[in-house]
Amino acid sequence: MKIAALAVGLSMCASTALADISSGEAKRLDEAAAVVRELRATPDKGIPEDLWNRAECVAVIPELKKAAFVIGGEYGKGVLSCRSGRAWGAPLFLELQKGSAGLQIGAEQVDLVLLIMNRNGVEKMLDNKVNLGADASVAAGPVGRATSASTDARLTAEILAYSRAQGLFAGIDVSGGVLRLDKNANASAYGASVSSRDVLFSSKATPPPAAQAFIRVLNNESRATSGKRE
Repeated sequence: MKIAALAVGLSMCASTALADISSGEAKRLDEAAAVVRELRATPDKGIPEDLWNRAECVAVIPELKKAAFVIGGEYGKGVLSCRSGRAWGAPLFLELQKGSAGLQIGAEQVDLVLLIMNRNGVEKMLDNKVNLGADASVAAGPVGRATSASTDARLTAEILAYSRAQGLFAGIDVSGGVLRLDKNANASAYGASVSSRDVLFSSKATPPPAAQAFIRVLNNESRATSGKRE
């Protein structure tokens, strides 16, 4: 009986840990899903499909405020997901800090999307942080379906950065920025004992219910894009 009671108690604690994300974190996931949905709905004016299909991970940071770039400090909070096979997996929460970026003219805020083309930058962030432009090469991503990947030297970058402001997509330079994990948010979402690598690169971690819309839109758009190529 004692063992059974202990098992029930541990199960309840685990469930609480997995569900214990703040309304701000849930909003972050919802807004990230909306950014991806709208971005992939306009391939002629957004991220080229071949680049999207080649990316190993994607980071989405909604509502990057202009004021933050003026006064310094923490610029924005977002989420990161990586592919596990052909499917996108559970997201981690992250932060973009310091650095400087040129916002689109007249924009008070932008939504930022980072296509991570290999795991080098992600691995460094999981260890501590990744300095964009120093630890991982970064460039403003080309826009539009017809962009030729073979002739654009920027496509050798490990990370390609895109922004959306007032409905318009553009490449953006985020060199000098610092990406790091939002450890408190991740501990709330997955439990302190679950490693970040397990979340991103295995099926061991169960994402919180609030993450399902973000995961679903990544996978739905991936399948739709693959179908168009075939």
